[in-house]
Amino acid sequence: MSDITQKKMEQIAQMWNARGKGLITHMALEIEEVSTEGVRVRMPFNPDFCVDAEQSLLHGGILTALLDSVFGLANFVAIEGVSTMATLDLRVDYLRPARSRADVIVQAHCFRKTRHIAFNSGSVWFAGHEDAEIARGTASFALTRGETSLFDAMKKGKTS
Repeated sequence: MSDITQKKMEQIAQMWNARGKGLITHMALEIEEVSTEGVRVRMPFNPDFCVDAEQSLLHGGILTALLDSVFGLANFVAIEGVSTMATLDLRVDYLRPARSRADVIVQAHCFRKTRHIAFNSGSVWFAGHEDAEIARGTASFALTRGETSLFDAMKKGKTS
């Protein structure tokens, strides 16, 4: 993996949190762990994301968006020199109903990278229930490399 420093990983985590927009902002994501080996992110329970009257069953689209975003963070940490990245393929296997009022935890990592493609896998579960996955996902991302990396552009404030 990359020889990324702890300071840079912390900067990446801060930037990732700061540039969230739309649904990701409402998810109020908290980065718990970040390393070149993978990332772990917590999404606090939010009844607005539930589809039932009891407000305990999470909508599957929330889990999909959550995985996609966390895969992006894992790529950002694991791969140097990327200018842009875009999701090419995203697959989510829902293993059981996402029924709980607990926080959601996602663990994701980039398990293979080429010059132009990154491959990810990840798991989703409720806090306190690590042995009972809710969903498992895989994804591939297109990577573009240029003179200025996404990290450097974000440090300079040149991304939207």
